[in-house]
Amino acid sequence: MTEKHKLELEIKNQPPPKPKDAAEEEKSSLGGYTVKINNYGWDQSDKFIKIYISLNGVQKLPAENVQVNFTERSFDLLVKNLNGKNYTMTFNNLLKPISVEGSSRKIKTDMVLVMCRKKREEKWECLTQVEKESKEKEKAAYDTSDPSEGLMNLLKKMYAEGDDEMKRTINKAWVESREKQSKGDIPMDI
Repeated sequence: MTEKHKLELEIKNQPPPKPKDAAEEEKSSLGGYTVKINNYGWDQSDKFIKIYISLNGVQKLPAENVQVNFTERSFDLLVKNLNGKNYTMTFNNLLKPISVEGSSRKIKTDMVLVMCRKKREEKWECLTQVEKESKEKEKAAYDTSDPSEGLMNLLKKMYAEGDDEMKRTINKAWVESREKQSKGDIPMDI
């Protein structure tokens, strides 16, 4: 009798079972794995920065499965349960502040459009602070008072980042140039 009483108390204290549909829906929205989105396009108007993310079939999802959280200098996108996968994209450190209240997202055919409302109507030269710093650093490497130094920096970068074929081509051009200089075909002060 005491065993029976213990079991009855245990059963009463357990949470009620979820209906099968709700349990399956929760599992499917969290199931699968998460894919980080790296490909996007962006554009701007006077008032908005627009980020275009292509995702096949996204228009078939319920609107609540596409969530965007905005802060003053960032946003993150989460698309739940699209073809059994979750998709995520995060932009931190936007170049300039955005209005959280004025920003939104739109679901289009095979695309999500994230619209970040600018706090000030001005042109952005790039999307993030990191991208701006990278461009400035690269530009500084080629902006020199001596034009041949800028060309050498460009060749060094091409050689460092190039594949084996690129390195062979640069080496061949360099050797041929040196041979012509030593024969006297090319003046040394070019």
